[in-house]
Amino acid sequence: MEKRIGVVGIVVENREKSAGYVNEILSDYGEMIVGRMGIPYHKRGVSVISIIVEGSVDQIQEVRQKLSEVPEVTVEAALTREAFDD
Repeated sequence: MEKRIGVVGIVVENREKSAGYVNEILSDYGEMIVGRMGIPYHKRGVSVISIIVEGSVDQIQEVRQKLSEVPEVTVEAALTREAFDD
C-alpha cells in the first residue's frame, strides 16, 4: 500500500465540549500517528494540536473528515507529494 507522511493541524475552540471526541478519534487512528503535540492557549480559550501521520491518502482523509465533523473543531492537512511503499 502506498503511504504518505503528513501533518494534520487541529484547532479546538471549545475544549470542554469537543476534546473528548477529538481524543477518541485520534485513539481510533493511533496506528497511523507518528507523533503528537498539543498546546492549550488558555488566554484565547483555544487548543491547537498537530499530529504527524503516515498512512494512505484515504486513511488520512478519513481521520480528517471525522475530526471535521466535531463541533467547534477546524482541521487542515498537508501531505508529502511522494508516496512510499511498505
